Amino acid sequence: MGAISRYIFRTTFGAFAIILISLTAVIWVTQALRDFDLMTNQGQTILVFVGITGLIVPLLVLVIAPIALLIAAAHVLNKLSTDSEIIVMNSAGMSPWLLFRAFMAVAIAVSLIVGAISAYFAPKGLRMLRDWLTEVRANVVSTIVQPGRFTQIENGVTIHIRERRANGQLLGIFLDDRRNPKERITVLSEVGDLVDNERGTFLVLQKGIVQRHEATQRDPAMVVFDRYAFDLSQFAGGPQAVKYSIRERYLWQLVFPDPKDPLYLEQPGQFRAEMHDRLIAPFYPLAFVTIAYAYLGAPRTTRQSRTLSMVGAIGGVALLRLIGFASTVFGATIPWMLAVQYVAILSAFAFGYFVIRRGLILEPPVFLSNAVATLTERIARRFATP
Repeated sequence: MGAISRYIFRTTFGAFAIILISLTAVIWVTQALRDFDLMTNQGQTILVFVGITGLIVPLLVLVIAPIALLIAAAHVLNKLSTDSEIIVMNSAGMSPWLLFRAFMAVAIAVSLIVGAISAYFAPKGLRMLRDWLTEVRANVVSTIVQPGRFTQIENGVTIHIRERRANGQLLGIFLDDRRNPKERITVLSEVGDLVDNERGTFLVLQKGIVQRHEATQRDPAMVVFDRYAFDLSQFAGGPQAVKYSIRERYLWQLVFPDPKDPLYLEQPGQFRAEMHDRLIAPFYPLAFVTIAYAYLGAPRTTRQSRTLSMVGAIGGVALLRLIGFASTVFGATIPWMLAVQYVAILSAFAFGYFVIRRGLILEPPVFLSNAVATLTERIARRFATP
């Protein structure tokens, strides 16, 4: 790779990284806020919150990376054209293929990243997130007991807490147990902690009073305690089996599914569609760069507009992705539709190869350019200050 190719690779990959991080961060924040209440109810720190919600980042990168690469390639090509660098390179005898190879090197790097995320990292993150959510939802007290509310966690058992600290410690605890018709137990405690061990989940109370009132007695019996453990495992519903969805399966589990898997027996078409969607995902970055370069990579003068060429590149990429999406959706019930996305990808590569090989400049028809220019001029006159 020569100096020019290294320059283009460095510029394009840098722009891609900035765009990818920016878009991923914005979308991640909107997704993470959905689980914010669940994290605060658990009393976890911000670092745990970021770590848990960060498990969806690989899936976001899988979707955003090809789009970020398209934007980066279009930006660099437009910059090279605006600064007349493409024209200078062409005048110096530099082959369009040499310039195209630098962009394809970036596309190959992104394609490898997308392939690894699609096969392993995205399903792994979703699995870890589901495991955590299943564990949290199994702990009834952690999920439904809210500070300042009287909550009935089971018929006859009511609990109230005044405050939940950031470390998960509970303050001002009131627990009323009326499940036994012969005896009512009321517990008041200043401090409590949720403790999980091999025996189950316990609410360990400190510095409180236990009041036992038998139905045959007029007065209750009261006992002051320094430490008291209340078993919560009976309310958790026992261990919950985790069932992973199709999107949470690794690529090899889609290619070679377990023939006895109930989900596979129920939805074999969805397994097949997801498998092909994962297999073709690494080819989208390559196709997007090919389309972008076909529209924007040819040298042209400043008199030749690049705006509509940019629109054409975006339209071509959008059409290709729409075909892939429709192929996956309909391919779950109509198997031959899955082949359409492969035909579309091959057509995009053939189209790009033809345009780059011939050195064609893809521009809209003259009448369309004139119509757009006329419309733009009229709008400018209409809103021009007198």
